Amino acid sequence: MNRLILTVCLLASGLISGQVLQDNLDDIIEAETKSALRTINSSQSRNLNTGNYDLKYHRLELNIDPAVNFISGDVTSHFVAKENLNQVTFELANNLTVSQVMQRGTSLSFVQNSDDEVVITLPQFQNQGVLDSLTVSYSGAPISSGFGSFEQTTRDGDPIIWTLSEPYGAKSWWPCKQDLNDKIDVIDVYLTTPVFNASNEELIAVSNGLEQSQVINGNDKTTHFKHQHPIPAYLIAIAVTNYEVFNQTVDNNGNPFEIVNYVFPESLTNAQANTPVTIDIMNFFSDTFEEYPFADEKYGHAQFTRGGGMEHTTVSFMGNFSRNLIAHELAHQWFGNKITCGSWKDIWLNEGFATYLSGLVIEELDGQEAFTTWKQQRNNSITAGPGGSVYLTDQDTTDVSRIFNGRLSYNKGSMVLHMLRKKLGDGDFYQGLKNYLSDPDLAFSYAKTEDFIPIMESQSGEDLTEFFSDWLYNQGYPTYSLNWSQSTNDLVIELNQSQSDASVSFFEAPVPIRVNGTLGETQDIILNHTSDGQIFNEVIAFEIASIEFDPEVDLISKNNEVLNTQSFLLDSEFKLFPNPSESYFEIKKPESLAINSIQIYNMVGQLVLELDYTETVLVDELSSGMHFVKFTTSKGIIHKSLLKK
Repeated sequence: MNRLILTVCLLASGLISGQVLQDNLDDIIEAETKSALRTINSSQSRNLNTGNYDLKYHRLELNIDPAVNFISGDVTSHFVAKENLNQVTFELANNLTVSQVMQRGTSLSFVQNSDDEVVITLPQFQNQGVLDSLTVSYSGAPISSGFGSFEQTTRDGDPIIWTLSEPYGAKSWWPCKQDLNDKIDVIDVYLTTPVFNASNEELIAVSNGLEQSQVINGNDKTTHFKHQHPIPAYLIAIAVTNYEVFNQTVDNNGNPFEIVNYVFPESLTNAQANTPVTIDIMNFFSDTFEEYPFADEKYGHAQFTRGGGMEHTTVSFMGNFSRNLIAHELAHQWFGNKITCGSWKDIWLNEGFATYLSGLVIEELDGQEAFTTWKQQRNNSITAGPGGSVYLTDQDTTDVSRIFNGRLSYNKGSMVLHMLRKKLGDGDFYQGLKNYLSDPDLAFSYAKTEDFIPIMESQSGEDLTEFFSDWLYNQGYPTYSLNWSQSTNDLVIELNQSQSDASVSFFEAPVPIRVNGTLGETQDIILNHTSDGQIFNEVIAFEIASIEFDPEVDLISKNNEVLNTQSFLLDSEFKLFPNPSESYFEIKKPESLAINSIQIYNMVGQLVLELDYTETVLVDELSSGMHFVKFTTSKGIIHKSLLKK
């Protein structure tokens, strides 16, 4: 897609910031801001008439010529009735024409309506639990929306056809069921194409799963692919052009499988140079999470004429072979393909996860400094706007640009995962993700956010309600103000927070800081921030030169400030006496300094006394022990320690 089209289509939803362009996120979103925009409305995107049967099998027997925008063929579907039914509905764009529907040799009556449905009347009721099948024959010229679904075009003078159906585009080229509640258990795809293009170059067909055979019949060739894992309609894909094909082998702990690369002849050298890293990334993901879910078939790349990529199961369609794009689309094979978001409101379970895993590749292969830069780029994008939640509303799901909003679904979703990792620790975080992937109710099926959260809670033993309410379901981000002062080895910190959106009254989060000493010493501290104005007391065994807020960018936040509230005042100019004190203390201060209020906190940070300024402060009712006194003054906040006898 050219830059002008991308800008016109996506600018209104604020998908990307300038810094994010550095790592091809715009290209990824471009391909994943997918198909059929002009056909989407609330009724079409959530078909309520296909829920009465459970798909078990599809056989797609399709005839295509990459030089012609046309498709014809038969789609056979095996399904189990979920209730007693006498009608079966498939989704199919109404510009494609169904010629007949057959059931066990009998022609059935059907109608195509303006809601892109094929409504088939069964000759008798199919009882609940009974398996049956239908074959739909159809043909026509698929209409491309400009975002894919079915694209017939040329590249380097050679014709190509490819498909990209996420989220609602599958019906643009075959009769299907697009609801996110029913995966097809097994598919066979038979693609009949010309053997050669007009330049006498062999045409190569691509689809999901393992290639089973190529059969030549005169001037035509039928290529058969079989995929034997559950798959939703939007992840089924086909492509045909004069591909060059080369393989790489993943050892997979002694159970090897192939990475099959289908690339344009003019891109062969580039692809051969850049795709070997796929093995390293595959090994990293397999070691970190679990074995590649489709290791008994293949993984692959198929080049197509769109920027970015699309994670079709077992074969990602690729606009380029950048490492970031390879990592992102490969990550989807676990998060998006093995476990698929159960509604488009939960798209972050696909895109936020894949984005974060591409960041983990940077952490693994390039180190912490590069990973910090990556996080800063996410943060810059997220905080480019004051609002917006990761989780979508029902209305949001009718807008493809909102579903695939880079700032929210991709970047904020990924950083919410990173913050969850920091909150839980690496052990519980990664084990929780392994538990999620292996959950018998979710594996090779669908998941929603409400399925993911209890798995992470069970692993960590923590109640994550507040965390997900603040960072996922509601909007915005915090801005922090940290005030600090040091007296000998005592560091006193006051941490304040404001919010960019009123939907969150306070963001609870572990806040990392780094204390730097005058002689090069450093000490990292995590502040468990649970209330505004919270006081923290730390022991520091060196003289502090500065404090860095969130030095490795582990928080979603913006415009944070760190203030040394004693830098303007020598310790000798501001004192409390007597100290230790039995019943009162007095204040010695410069005449130019005005004190507005006094607050006294105990050792656990609880406010125990608050009053307006007075020269003598009575403390006889305070408990014995160390206290911390906060002075709000005309020159900022000053903290002092007080020992009550």
